[in-house]
Amino acid sequence: MTIVDKVLQLAPELAAEELLGAHERRLTDTMWKYLQETGVLRALQPARWGGGELPLAEFLDAVFEIARVAPAAGWVAGVVGSHPWQSALFPEETQQELWGEDASRMLSSSYAPTGKIIPADGGYRVSGRWSFSSGCDHGHGVILGGVAGETEVEDGVRVPDYGSIILLRDQYRIDDNWHTAGLKATGSKDIVVEDAFVPAHRFLSHIRYEYVPGVRAPGQETNPGPRYALPWATLFNLVLVAPTLGMAQGFLDEWTEINRTRRGNWGGFYRDDPLTQRHLAQAYWTLDAATMKMRRAAIEITKAAERGEHVSKAVRARYRWDITRGCELVGDAIADLYRNSSGRVAYVDHPLHRRYQDIVTALGHAFLVPDAVGLAYAARALGATPPEVQL
Repeated sequence: MTIVDKVLQLAPELAAEELLGAHERRLTDTMWKYLQETGVLRALQPARWGGGELPLAEFLDAVFEIARVAPAAGWVAGVVGSHPWQSALFPEETQQELWGEDASRMLSSSYAPTGKIIPADGGYRVSGRWSFSSGCDHGHGVILGGVAGETEVEDGVRVPDYGSIILLRDQYRIDDNWHTAGLKATGSKDIVVEDAFVPAHRFLSHIRYEYVPGVRAPGQETNPGPRYALPWATLFNLVLVAPTLGMAQGFLDEWTEINRTRRGNWGGFYRDDPLTQRHLAQAYWTLDAATMKMRRAAIEITKAAERGEHVSKAVRARYRWDITRGCELVGDAIADLYRNSSGRVAYVDHPLHRRYQDIVTALGHAFLVPDAVGLAYAARALGATPPEVQL
């Protein structure tokens, strides 16, 4: 049985726990248990640590189906489920520290460099506040993004060293400030760090292993499979796209069911209205196209890794433009249907109200805004100077 099969089998239970989690403003313990049982949280973890080491596309399909019935759980599954993959890129010492006693330990994250990571003897001093750490209540640690001094990308060329640093659970506190209209159950609270020391082996430079061809991440020595040669920013973008599109599919499922029996003021059924039919057909087409773009990107970066090819910035920019623009168009299509759903969607207990707020909240993530990656793609295609974008 695949992880997608397991998710589909648990769909009713996931939907029920989603509603309970919205009240708790975090995933319920039962929901977390369900996600563990499906195997989705460890699908991208190396097999030598008991993980699935599955194809990226299969993981994305499972996340899509979770978000279809349980948006917040799908979002957390996508984000947190990507962290065993990234953790596998850290040095073996870090992997042993995380998984040596319990290979099921999971991390939350916050990648925007809003805090300080200052190089120090033997490691780094970390302090500050990082926001939107989805699933942090169930995490055993956290991955934080930041700039840690400089690194050399070629002879004589030094640039700010943006990377990820891992803190264990006793090195930070969670600020319970997640009071939102959408994705309530993700528990995406702030992480606050007060001058913690983190050893050097728990920092990983994105700049060096992402953009310098031939430079391998330390963890690839012990995890040499092609799964761990995928470009991080593209992968992380995909694990946000999958739940967002899954949420949209769930909205379409609900909208279609409601409008099968919805009556108009004129006495007829909306299902017989040609404009209603056209709106729905357009939304389904747009979602299908965006989903195909997502799967194509996942499959193609996987094939490149299997061939041992470095994916260029130009190609990464195209993938990221494709998938983020797809989400934007799907969001527009969902908003169009929402506007044509009667005044009752204003009630907070209306199922379309809840689903719409989840989608709007997801689309607010910085990695789902298409403008900068669109410019990064088009400028390169035209031979112009592209903007600096994490690709």
